[in-house]
Amino acid sequence: MSSTFDPGPAEHPEDPASSLRPRGQDQRRRDTGLGGQQAGTRAHGLGPVAEDSRRGPLDAARLVVLARAAGLGATVVEEIDSTNAALVRAGRGEAGEPALRELARAWRLGGDGTEVADRGHVLVAERQTAGRGRLDRAWVSRPGAGLTVSLLLRLPVPPARLGWLPLVVGMALASTVRSVAGLPATLKWPNDVLVDGAKLAGVLVELVPIPPADPSVVIGFGLNVHAERDELPERSTSLRLCDADPRALDRTALLGSILGTLVTSLDAWAADPERARDAYLELCGTIGRQVRVELPDGTAELGTATDVDSTGRLVVDGRAYSAGDIIHLR
Repeated sequence: MSSTFDPGPAEHPEDPASSLRPRGQDQRRRDTGLGGQQAGTRAHGLGPVAEDSRRGPLDAARLVVLARAAGLGATVVEEIDSTNAALVRAGRGEAGEPALRELARAWRLGGDGTEVADRGHVLVAERQTAGRGRLDRAWVSRPGAGLTVSLLLRLPVPPARLGWLPLVVGMALASTVRSVAGLPATLKWPNDVLVDGAKLAGVLVELVPIPPADPSVVIGFGLNVHAERDELPERSTSLRLCDADPRALDRTALLGSILGTLVTSLDAWAADPERARDAYLELCGTIGRQVRVELPDGTAELGTATDVDSTGRLVVDGRAYSAGDIIHLR
């Protein structure tokens, strides 16, 4: 299959897939495969990012410039409970983190509280203590080990098409890893980014259904950059462990590239969803594989994954699955 849907590297840098859901839905808790161990919660807010002897802090001022190039406002915090939860609160207009109070006020008025009001806002945390991923898996992070990022956006697409949003986000991440890090990244349905079968990044997308006529979305992702083997769950990896191009180990520049590619990918998907679907299928390593589908009710089914349909569901032996954990079988 060929496709001309290719956002390329950035110059600057209803839920069929069960990665998109209203806030508050209960699901199983597991490990996301992203680096870090559970840490104690403490007060969070805008503040200096702690130094690390092996991996320096994000350059907040530089990141604001890179985000602005992608049409986004940006906030960098040292520690937070969950970047997704914080932006969901802001999207609802709820008072919360001091660093996000102006965003919460302005978002309901159509802006983000900065000069950049057309796209949305990105929140980056060096340490996340109570995050979660797909299927409600625990998602915590250590300072300097990777990227823990969420974006609050309004998208010009009909709600019926939002089932594909998590897949498009995963595609943008994989495309950036391929172009910047020089690694053969692929996708496991719906949006896990893999390198040689090990998990490098994951995505969680949530709806903010307030007001109902103009819902927002929060896109969260984590990507392992500097994490060492003893910091990662089994079957996970990091850019450092994969011997990525050294350019990709600059977390600030890497995030700038991801944001630019993500915005471009979202625009391309909004304009031509079929071309975006073709591009996703080219990157999806699940297609053509023997898989085990572990369903939310605890049962499992085996088969060959053959397609992803127009609503984002995985097709296995003619049956479409909207939820479940996919295990690639050898």
